[in-house]
Amino acid sequence: MTLVATCHCGSTRIEMLQAPTEAHECNCTLCNRVGAVWASFAPEEVRITSANDQVYSASEGVNLHHFCAKCGGNTHSDCPDWGSLYNLDGTLKPGMTDGIPANRIITVNLRMIPDFDLSSLPVSQVDGRNNW
Repeated sequence: MTLVATCHCGSTRIEMLQAPTEAHECNCTLCNRVGAVWASFAPEEVRITSANDQVYSASEGVNLHHFCAKCGGNTHSDCPDWGSLYNLDGTLKPGMTDGIPANRIITVNLRMIPDFDLSSLPVSQVDGRNNW
């Protein structure tokens, strides 16, 4: 099942090769403002095409947030796989060492998928405001 996320004007298109099984909302100052609900994917599980993309990072290039330059939709991000080292509350997982994970993931804003039923997924809360 391929899902397609698009910005409001359609300039950015993201194809996910499978439906997500879970999602998360982050309360950091950026995610809170844009109201995103994120699903994480390995880079090879998504195809991103964009005609008019802008990138913003409040973390010196660590987390890259992508927005449509035409309509402003926050469509996706390219970031370290934080969930591989940290729990949702920001504490380290057992046996892990504090730092920036080497593996990267693509997170897709599920609010950009027309008619997607967010209530069909468990949505976890991430405390990014106090932990990133």
